[in-house]
Amino acid sequence: MTTQEKHSDGIFGKHGGRYVPKGLEASLDELNAAYNQYKNDPAFQQEFAYYLKTYAGRETPLFFCKNLTEQCGGAKIYLKREDLNHLGAHKINNTLGQILLAKRMGKKRIIAETGAGQHGVASAAVSALMGMKCVVYMGEEDTKRQRANVARMHMMGAEVVPVMEGQRTLKEAVDAAINDYIKNPDTFYLLGSAVGPHPYPLMVRDFQSVIGCETKEQTMEAEGRLPDACIACVGGGSNAIGMFYPFIEDKTVALIGVEPGGIGHKMGEHAATITYGTQGIIHGYSSYVLQDDKGEPASVYSISAGLDYPGVGPEHAMLKDQGRADYVIINDEEAINAFFTLSRSEGILPALESSHALAHALKIAPKMSKDKFIVVCLSGRGDKDLDQMLQYMK
Repeated sequence: MTTQEKHSDGIFGKHGGRYVPKGLEASLDELNAAYNQYKNDPAFQQEFAYYLKTYAGRETPLFFCKNLTEQCGGAKIYLKREDLNHLGAHKINNTLGQILLAKRMGKKRIIAETGAGQHGVASAAVSALMGMKCVVYMGEEDTKRQRANVARMHMMGAEVVPVMEGQRTLKEAVDAAINDYIKNPDTFYLLGSAVGPHPYPLMVRDFQSVIGCETKEQTMEAEGRLPDACIACVGGGSNAIGMFYPFIEDKTVALIGVEPGGIGHKMGEHAATITYGTQGIIHGYSSYVLQDDKGEPASVYSISAGLDYPGVGPEHAMLKDQGRADYVIINDEEAINAFFTLSRSEGILPALESSHALAHALKIAPKMSKDKFIVVCLSGRGDKDLDQMLQYMK
């Protein structure tokens, strides 16, 4: 069995699968059949590669942080610059792949969920590109935190629906999108992370694995070998699994996922699902979940809107169980400090999500020898977080 064939049934150890109402089974079967038909089709892959290059702007560079490395001492720190993609984040990789699939399936209406707004913006963009109607569900609280991204979605013709239930953040946005999908089976649900019922975790991973594939080639060119560690932030986990997947068989490369530690260890003060969660079912799949006493998804919190999700992708859960990847937490203060450290040492504003990964790199680099090097997935740029950071500075 090749690496590409593993988990083709959507089961990752004791995680993954499909736990959905009967009303969704037919739509997911149709999606799975279409993906299996086109994922290895040369014409599909050629068109995907074309748009990644000419629309998204790939390949993204691998940047050596000379000033930051000298400041920290120890291992070299490189950034995989996903922030330089069109629209400023890794999300465009997946949305391009899925919109091309939607086109082949004859779909005309796209729905999506979004937290920090980057996936919503990317969904709006590719829908405009392909002439499709786009509806984006976004928690009302997140629409306040990410007003600029809401404006960008509107400018590209998308309808943004504020979700008023629960905490009014990412979980509730996913709930609303799934409800729409059940009611409108002719719709294509463009899911933004490596979560959800089969085949979404596989599909999103495959479209995002361009991150890790490029990183392997770039590190061989820059250093003549693979990195000692790859670090990425983990909410649902799409940028991280995109970085990690091509390195899974390379045992010399440490894979480190960084979860949002928020402001404390109590439920509702963080969104560190792998660290504190237990086995459960959320949004149609099985994985680690932050749950309350009744087994319902618990309240979560993170300073970064893209990380405050009470579940995690099933492949990450499996990598944790296997010991192939380590998952750590970074709190709000550490992420904020990393944001300013990179901004002032290299002139790069990282997204608050990416700042969590960077903060862990700043912790471990000084403890490593100078002949080692780390790659951090800079999953997005910090423009979207400027309102929050200005409030913090005040």
